[in-house]
Amino acid sequence: MARLTYPLRPWRGAVLLIAGIYFLVPLLASLVFTVDVPGQGLTLESYTQIFSADGFTAALLRSVGLALCTVALALLLTLPAALAVRLSGSGRLRAVLEVVCTLPLVVPPVALVAGLGTVLKWGPDHLATTPLYQTFVAIQNPSFPLVLVFAYVVMALPFVYRSLDAGLRAVDVRTLVEAARDLGASWPRALFAVVLPNLRTALLNASFLALALVLGEFTVASLLGFQPFAVWIVQASGDNAQLSVAVSLLSLLLTWGLLLVVTGLARTRGTRGARKSRKKEAV
Repeated sequence: MARLTYPLRPWRGAVLLIAGIYFLVPLLASLVFTVDVPGQGLTLESYTQIFSADGFTAALLRSVGLALCTVALALLLTLPAALAVRLSGSGRLRAVLEVVCTLPLVVPPVALVAGLGTVLKWGPDHLATTPLYQTFVAIQNPSFPLVLVFAYVVMALPFVYRSLDAGLRAVDVRTLVEAARDLGASWPRALFAVVLPNLRTALLNASFLALALVLGEFTVASLLGFQPFAVWIVQASGDNAQLSVAVSLLSLLLTWGLLLVVTGLARTRGTRGARKSRKKEAV
């Protein structure tokens, strides 16, 4: 069978060239700024100082911990709800869930911080004589502020839900569950052994989006007075601008690396599925 080929039109190449310049020129300028020191020439001192910088390791580990907790909690809240709505087949429930999960998109982070700040100030004043007072103190621990996890889950909810919803649309969940149940599988086994493997790409995409959001979030953490990785970068820029830009470049490369890993895993899974289907057709 002849393979269809589509010629690359000049305007497409021009669009790609403009997009490449738009994204690469600022990155190259940032790279030159970090390695070109006036009076010293080219040097990698900004990059060699990263891991020994004061507060870098603590801020990075804090953000990674917050990101992992956010991913786990967001999936724990969203995945069961999305599966239940999909299995029930109720259009009304699906509409309600979609509205609830996408509502944080219209709430500015400043408004979210204002609400959180009001609650955090109200709690100690009115619950000082109750056991809940210690809870308010614990969730505001500067070494690991759990209150940021709750805020980040709300902010990541639309992205997590959209990724899972796209994965559920591509899979006939009800048929898979009914087939597994007819073969004697229990409900937990049907969900964990049959449904979740088919949602691997959607879960990876949702996790990546939540992880990228937490690692780059600045407004909420800064206004609440905590210092995760993004806040540390801004504060470090006051003392050493080149170090701050170098860390930003490395974090951007890390995010791109994670995106490539997710894309590679998705392609590997798609290739394996295509090979299996071809073998079945051949048999």
